[in-house]
Amino acid sequence: MSVLLFLLVCIVAVAGFGYYLVDDKGAANTAADITNTADQLLRGEYLVKAGNCMGCHTVRGEAAFAGGRLLQTDFGNFRTPNITPDVKTGIGSWTANDFWQALHNGKSRNGSLLYPSFPYTNYTQVSRADADAMYAYLMSLPKVEKQNQAHELRFPYDQRALLAFWRAAYFRPASYQEDKSKSVEWNRGAYLVNGLGHCSACHSSRNSLGANAGVKDLSGGELSSWYAPALTNSKEVNLAKWSPQELIALLKSGVNQHTAVSGPMAEVVAGSTQYLSDTDIKSMVSYLQAIPTVQVAEKDMLDKFMAGSELSAERMDAVMKQGGALYKTHCMDCHGAQGEGVTNIYPALRSNPGLLSHALSNPVRMVLSGGFPPVTKDNPRPYGMPPFAHTLSDSEVALVLSYVRNAWGNKAEPVTPAEVNRYRTAAME
Repeated sequence: MSVLLFLLVCIVAVAGFGYYLVDDKGAANTAADITNTADQLLRGEYLVKAGNCMGCHTVRGEAAFAGGRLLQTDFGNFRTPNITPDVKTGIGSWTANDFWQALHNGKSRNGSLLYPSFPYTNYTQVSRADADAMYAYLMSLPKVEKQNQAHELRFPYDQRALLAFWRAAYFRPASYQEDKSKSVEWNRGAYLVNGLGHCSACHSSRNSLGANAGVKDLSGGELSSWYAPALTNSKEVNLAKWSPQELIALLKSGVNQHTAVSGPMAEVVAGSTQYLSDTDIKSMVSYLQAIPTVQVAEKDMLDKFMAGSELSAERMDAVMKQGGALYKTHCMDCHGAQGEGVTNIYPALRSNPGLLSHALSNPVRMVLSGGFPPVTKDNPRPYGMPPFAHTLSDSEVALVLSYVRNAWGNKAEPVTPAEVNRYRTAAME
């Protein structure tokens, strides 16, 4: 009994240590004067868009910022809260310090620990002045009375007190520190990419406890059955090979001559990056293109796959023949006989890194569900892709994807019907 008591005391002590250690108490008491001037509100609106707050805190077709959107994870389902100024159900009773506490320290108004599904690990870098402007803008919005929904998490992840251990291991409040050796433009880009823009929240892999390697980790990861590609991998999104203008076009319009965004990234462009100033977009591009690219050795992935599987060369020939016939019927009119696509309209499939990725979620979901690039000022009438879930079977989707992943010089692992079925049956928002 004494041993168990000792262990219990140790656990409580460590939890308390984790709770208090990762708290920047001093910063929360340095509130700037909150003045709801027109300039302050415009600045706050701009910053809220830069952080894409509405993207997570709004259910499609319902009131903006009223919460309730579902976020599916391996730990269960999270529901975003109401952040309108409604006193009863939103954040109307919050002070500017309370709001800063959430962004900087990852704690709610009552001191309870927030789950890192809210990316405070990134937002901790947001400056106090920016946080106050965001708060002022949110307080100016219409009040929406909408009750928050409880998270639906598996045990033991539903035990909020255990977050103290997670925070002790993976979180430290840290305001952005300027790198004096870099340009003003680079530093602004780093602040937006790593902090307010929270790019690593999607573009990074996570361990079994949902932690990544930090705000600078852009090595790619899967979330809610979508894959956010690595931004540092020469085989996925080789940003170093793009011109700055090409990356700017993608972030502002959702399309460029190489690709078009879809899925969650289309929402980011639609609700966030298209509204950023040219100066801020250029700063983000400057930072992103300065990140060292990890060079991945060229390998004949098809030969490797065939050598280690029961798929014979004869069978692969049959796959290419059947897949090619399906491509000619359903895909060629838009994407071209040689997978060349149409610049800024239909993405090229030849040498398309998203199509050739080891992660199959994006291409499979696009074939099954279709999709559109975002509607933006620079691309007001985007061309879209129709869904084929009701037209093609799992086997047919696997055949056509295997074909396009290995035609016109492409080389990637063939796709199996089971892999297609995984995403056909996966829950979608």
